[in-house]
Order: sequence, then structure tokens, then C-alpha cells
Amino acid sequence: MKQRYQRVAILGVDGGGAFFSQAQTPCMDQLFAHGATTYRAVTSIPTISAECWGSMLLGVEPEKHGLTNEIVSLRPYDPLSPYPSVFRLARAAFPAAQLASFCNWNPINSGIIEEDLGVYKDTADSDAAVCEKVLAYLANNDPTLLFVQFDEVDGAGHKFGYGAALYLEKIAEIDALIGAIAAAYQEKGWANDTLFIVSADHGGNPLHGHGGDSDAEKLIFTGCAGRDIRHGEIEDMRVRDIAAITAEALGLTAPAAWTGQVPAGIFSC
Repeated sequence: MKQRYQRVAILGVDGGGAFFSQAQTPCMDQLFAHGATTYRAVTSIPTISAECWGSMLLGVEPEKHGLTNEIVSLRPYDPLSPYPSVFRLARAAFPAAQLASFCNWNPINSGIIEEDLGVYKDTADSDAAVCEKVLAYLANNDPTLLFVQFDEVDGAGHKFGYGAALYLEKIAEIDALIGAIAAAYQEKGWANDTLFIVSADHGGNPLHGHGGDSDAEKLIFTGCAGRDIRHGEIEDMRVRDIAAITAEALGLTAPAAWTGQVPAGIFSC
């Protein structure tokens, strides 16, 4: 399989759902001006962080990967699991590559991404601090695969209500952080050979948070930007497809056990 891109950057927004459409997101609007997007990607059920982030990085539904918030907080992900993370695929294909993950919610680093891969992992207690660490890392490193998780949108949803004014303001703040990371790739001259993916893990119901299967909880925004991404709407997108898209972009062979697939027509050729 040919390698389409030298790099993939996955930027995740916890609890963002499809509410990006209601917020001011000038940086994402610019990033995806010629990309492919959807506000109707379907996440995993239950709509809970470990289940959904696990699906995004492991390429399968929760019934297969078996992760919950409690599990990922208590023990590392099994390195012998039949459902390897996309980081494991990248490491097998590129033994010397730089791989990195920065998360505000650190159980992703400790309980979803395997520990034996030499992935550079870091965390911080605010999304702004996470972004600062990402930018400092990019100043001196060139990761083949970068994953970033911002957490404060979900916190705002729990505190103020999903879709509330202060929640939408938080999405706008994260948009600026995403813009700063994209700008760093541009300044390095990497943007033309990088696939950018931005996605929520789940949304939230203004009345009762998240965990259920209402549209507000299960429908999420996902966007892809890159030189061979076909401009328009992504059809039939699921959160576990992000692992498959990443594998395709880096020329990795997806495991037969993965159920995520590359959405039809997302790449132009």
C-alpha cells in the first residue's frame, strides 16, 4: 500500500459532538475550506470517553475493545490485544519514526495507547497548556503520527449544558488552539504532506449529559484536510473509521480484526 502522507495529525475535542456548527470556528473553517467534513459522523455507544476514544484509535467498537473509563484509568492497554492501536501499526512500519500523544485526559495515554511503542506521551491540566506542550514538541521534532486530545469542551458541557453559550465559547477557544497547531505545521513546511483530522469523540444532551444514543450524543463532527482529500461531505462516517483513514494515509495495512473502514470517496484517487 502506498504511503499518501508523511504525517498524520489527529486533533480530538472531547464532548464536541456536532456543536461546532453553532460555534465560531474561523481556524477550522480555514483548515477545512478545501477538505471533507461531516456533522453526522456516528460515534460509539455508549457515548462515553473511553469507549469512543478507544474506538477512534483501535479501529473497533466498544464490544470488541472492551474499554471503559474505569479500565483505562486503572491499567495499561494489553499489548497483545487483537485490536492494536494505530500507533502500533505505525511503529511496526516505521521503527525509527517519532510518534507522540498529548492528552488533557491522561487515561488515553496510559490506558488506550500501548506502553511498549516508544510513543512520546505528555499531559497537562488545561487545554492551553496541552497546546503549549505540543508546540514546544513540534519545534524540535517531526512526528509521523501526532494525537492531541482537548478536554475542556466536555467539561463546559457538563457544567453549563451542551450547546449553551459558554459551552460554544469553549469550542471557539479550542478552535484557536487547533489553529495554532496547524500554523506550526505550516511554518515548518509540513502542511502539504500532512493529513489533518479533527474530530469529537461524542456529544452531549443538554438535559442529561452523555452516555446515551440520542442524536445530540452520538452525532459528531469529523473533518479531514490534505492534498488528496476530496472536498465535500463525508458519507457514512463512524468514529472507528478514523483509525482506518490514518492507516490509509500512512500506507499501513489495517488489521483484519478492525471494523473501521475508509469512507468511500474521501480520497480523490
